[in-house]
Amino acid sequence: MTSGSPDRSPRRTPEQNKARLVGLFVLGVAVVLLVSSVTWFGSDQAGVGIAQLVCGLVVAGVGGFLVRRADTRG
Repeated sequence: MTSGSPDRSPRRTPEQNKARLVGLFVLGVAVVLLVSSVTWFGSDQAGVGIAQLVCGLVVAGVGGFLVRRADTRG
């Protein structure tokens, strides 16, 4: 970045930063749920694995919503 170019990064308030961090944490939990659901299928408990996949997808949707909402607030 040169000294004469404008700063194009968005400025966030502390509340937006907190909301974004919560959203990213929730997305991380969703990734863990989705990745670890494979172990249920390996132990012949497909019902639990499917339920965990569904929960992981729902949590991922909530996390994505929170991150997008934090980025669009202004």
